[in-house]
Amino acid sequence: MESNPLLRSDDHIAVRLLPLLVKYLLKIRFLNLQGKIAPAGIYPYVIGRTKYIDHIFKKAISEGARQIIIFGAGFDSRALRLTGNRTDVRVFEIDTKLTLEAKKKQFLKRDITIPENNTYIPVDFDKEDIKEKLKEYKIPINNKTLFILEGLIMYLSKEAVDYTFKIIHEYSAPGSLVVFDYIFASVLRQEEKYFGEKEIFERVKKDEESWTYGIEEGEIEDFLSTYSLDLLEHLDSVTLEKKYFTDNTGRIISKVNGTHCIVLARKL
Repeated sequence: MESNPLLRSDDHIAVRLLPLLVKYLLKIRFLNLQGKIAPAGIYPYVIGRTKYIDHIFKKAISEGARQIIIFGAGFDSRALRLTGNRTDVRVFEIDTKLTLEAKKKQFLKRDITIPENNTYIPVDFDKEDIKEKLKEYKIPINNKTLFILEGLIMYLSKEAVDYTFKIIHEYSAPGSLVVFDYIFASVLRQEEKYFGEKEIFERVKKDEESWTYGIEEGEIEDFLSTYSLDLLEHLDSVTLEKKYFTDNTGRIISKVNGTHCIVLARKL
């Protein structure tokens, strides 16, 4: 719905899920998501993240990935938008039963068909083991796989992050890809080193979804090596601005929140 192509994503499913009033207010430009509604730089960050993971999703399939596992899937719509008619590509979405049921309900309400190769895996994270759930759904461990953890690990404990990446290691054949984003550990210490840091930290705390996990600046390769992962790309706010929000004159049209980075890694 954005007029500027640099700020427009291709998520046509998200538009269909919007309440009619919100859609109307956006169309008449009454709501400005880059303004006071969102903390500084988060709006373009989410758009850049969507564009990048969409690109990796399509690229992984073109390079032979036949299995995609999305941790904390939420209302992710890539299985609908990006697999096309590729019935040989299976997408597994892991989240709470409440979230996945709400998603199915909204899709049904709007006549959005869930593809047969798109499987929802409900998990009670307090009582159930994700690894046991993967076994229950008979997910192969030797397939070339893309793992997506979008807007997730900053909300997990250190132990949960470690366990999740150990599962990824076990379920990924060599050449498999992992794409995820994280925040710098200094953000948790409220050092206020990055653009928009104070606003976004206070916002997530206010929403009672406080961040609990971060990675120290410059230590991402050490983190990945623990799980036999090789760093392919690391996108910080400056990289995202140059990649997605620079016009043909070289002017940056939207500054990106500096607290987050996006990582693409490959299983060795």
